[in-house]
Amino acid sequence: MERLSVREFPKPNVVISKCITFAPVRYNGLMIASEFVEKLKRYVNFFPVCPEVEIGLGVPREPVRIVLVNGERRLLQPATGLDFTEKMQSFSEAFLNSLNDIDGFILKRGSPSSGFKNVKMYYGVQRSALAGRGPGFFGEAVLKRFGNLAIEDELRLINLRIREHFLTKLFALASFREVKASGKIKALVRFHSENKYLLTAYNQKELRILGNIVANQGQKPLQEILRDYEAHLFLAFSRTPSIGSYVNVLLKIMGYFSSQLSREEKTFFLDSVEKYKAGRLPLSANLSILRSWIVRFKQDYLSIQSVLEPYPEPLTALESSFAEDTGKDYWK
Repeated sequence: MERLSVREFPKPNVVISKCITFAPVRYNGLMIASEFVEKLKRYVNFFPVCPEVEIGLGVPREPVRIVLVNGERRLLQPATGLDFTEKMQSFSEAFLNSLNDIDGFILKRGSPSSGFKNVKMYYGVQRSALAGRGPGFFGEAVLKRFGNLAIEDELRLINLRIREHFLTKLFALASFREVKASGKIKALVRFHSENKYLLTAYNQKELRILGNIVANQGQKPLQEILRDYEAHLFLAFSRTPSIGSYVNVLLKIMGYFSSQLSREEKTFFLDSVEKYKAGRLPLSANLSILRSWIVRFKQDYLSIQSVLEPYPEPLTALESSFAEDTGKDYWK
């Protein structure tokens, strides 16, 4: 039985490639299985889309590929010679313009339409040399329009640290979306307070800037404050924090209880931190220990800190495979 989350989380709004667990719409008529996405469905509002189907390509269909034609990227179908570049660009623009309150995207890896990175590009329509790699056409439009949001593909999300970062950013942005909707400065103050240690792990420079924005010594109107805060929040979440940054936060929080813990408890926790640094234990294991001490010593200030539960706790069950390296570098 799953433990209920201590924190309350808004449901993030996520656009996802329809072929990932939602419908068999791949070029070969198949659907992609994803344990992660299946688990996430309970906690997220998904908006599935298949750009290739939306521009009129059937299922199954002859595959398309990105080809360099006179130095320009084109979306071509080798079997027919048809060019779908303009159709895909028009659909992408119209679809993305129609979106409101989106927090993230999960896109099909390697797709010439939906892939957001590492998509193959060729010199010719038929068998030809690889010209390079980059985003697909829809994926490129997503990056241009929503590049600050939580964006990943289904294979990169196999990697534990990438998955942790994606979920952390996704739920933080969804929470901030609710702050904007509230139109209240006290909601922003609370959000900033709750995320202090999370932002410490991500980017201490941006944390200081965000604190100054909230302080509002220039007496700016709320909408301007929110715009400034959002811009720097995006910067804070623009990269995955290092393991060392998280270790720093773990030890800072432990410091609140240091005088009340036994030598054995301290040793056990520090050993767990070393295992996390060595990649032999997930971050969630250390956070669970800290949460137990917060309850035990009634540290109300720490109990609201999002770093201790940045996303719904049942999703950490997927971290049991944290050592699942398959030889592929999913960071690329």
